[in-house]
Amino acid sequence: MKKHIPNAITCLNLFSGCLALYFAFEGQLVYTAYLVGIAAALDFMDGMIARVLGAYSEIGKQLDSLADMVSFGVVPGTIMFILLQRSGDSFLGFPIEIVAFYGFLITIFSALRLAKFNIDTRQTTSFIGLPTPACTIFVASLPLILEHGDLAHYEFILNPWVLVILITVLSYILVAELPLFALKFKNLSWQDNSVRFIFLILSVILVALLNFAAIPLIIVLYILLSIFKKTSNS
Repeated sequence: MKKHIPNAITCLNLFSGCLALYFAFEGQLVYTAYLVGIAAALDFMDGMIARVLGAYSEIGKQLDSLADMVSFGVVPGTIMFILLQRSGDSFLGFPIEIVAFYGFLITIFSALRLAKFNIDTRQTTSFIGLPTPACTIFVASLPLILEHGDLAHYEFILNPWVLVILITVLSYILVAELPLFALKFKNLSWQDNSVRFIFLILSVILVALLNFAAIPLIIVLYILLSIFKKTSNS
């Protein structure tokens, strides 16, 4: 019985992704963003519970990737598609209705990222390339910033140039040969986990100061600290 518990949580992740898509196409991106948060929490829980129960299985691994493809692949592409639709009438002379499909580049590269993760034996204790949940949390934070921010946030985020550049950069980082640390603590010593502790402390400070606007900065901080960790260990 216990071997099915992680898979059940993975299915809830998938269901959250499906609901997120429903609300996205209903134009309610704020609800989509909250459901992304729920999906990310469930994605973290299924792996943690599988470790605690010793309930690893090949079907669980495949199911996790398929669920992630929806929640952290199709959903962020859809969010970017809708944001681009709202960003104006045209981009570089092309109708925005056509340009909006560029948002699904994130979906394509998320699929590549997930496939690469499944066969890359180097990614057992850390990551190579930005994990799809982190990418999706970045994307999902944009509607929340629009909802709770001011006119400056609105004009910046709903600029087609900004969105196209974000889509391009995030897609690249998903599959880049960029070592990133995992938030897995084998112990609580500062020496072994200094970068993780610094990341968590700075993240809390950013959230306290900036609310939802802190989320993209936290993802950037995660990448920068990973680069610093790699450089200092070289």
